[in-house]
Amino acid sequence: MTRIDAKFAELNAAGKKAFVTYVMAGDPDYDTSLEVVKGLPGAGVDIIELGLPFTDPMADGPTIQLAGQRALDGGMTLEKTLQLAADFRKDDDTTPIVLMGYYNPIYNRGVEKFLEDAKAAGIDGLIVVDLPPEEDDELCIPAQKAGLNFIRLATPTTDDARLPKVLQNTSGFVYYVSITGITGAAEAEAGDVGPEVARIKATTDLPIIVGFGINTPEKAQNIASISDGAVVGSAIVSQIGAGKPPAEVLAFVKSLADGAHKG
Repeated sequence: MTRIDAKFAELNAAGKKAFVTYVMAGDPDYDTSLEVVKGLPGAGVDIIELGLPFTDPMADGPTIQLAGQRALDGGMTLEKTLQLAADFRKDDDTTPIVLMGYYNPIYNRGVEKFLEDAKAAGIDGLIVVDLPPEEDDELCIPAQKAGLNFIRLATPTTDDARLPKVLQNTSGFVYYVSITGITGAAEAEAGDVGPEVARIKATTDLPIIVGFGINTPEKAQNIASISDGAVVGSAIVSQIGAGKPPAEVLAFVKSLADGAHKG
């Protein structure tokens, strides 16, 4: 059982929904980023998605693109991203960390070495946006053999013919993308998302967590009420991008967490 599996078992036993946050590793700099990440569990975050900075983030809107650029400009690398996770683990051995990004930096490092280093750093799962199920032998299968969850994205365009392929070899949870488009591009609507979550739930026992387009406590509550939890990324990253101190960012995160946990 991974930390992700254990967290969902704990939440399920308590009758609670999950609140998941995305932050870009190294944004705006290493120390500030680490301070924010260390503060997330205390602000009510159940699972942390840690963004891996990349020069061509095709699924991300301007807010996260700019965060990645700030991190890269500050010298952030895959190596330093794993170090940030390891530094977080010095004080927290229970909160799951999902590394979210793109395959190129992993490929450049070498899959075997990357998985060994990610496991050692305390990473629990991977979301690799640009690796479809047809490429499972590339990273997904090796990752699962190494004890890491491989989490797949389902979208409004994932029809019934495609869904079984998407769910194949997926573990930890399914990340349902609530909108058609990039991060931060539109707002999620529970009325649209609910039937899609139900459709996916009919075919898997995995938790369904909904992300993209959630930016207020009320929205987090509404989305969590029709799923197993909510993910917020761009709304938090924009606070960091505005230069707000970690304490203010974490207060905002807590308001979102409180909303999701009412769901």
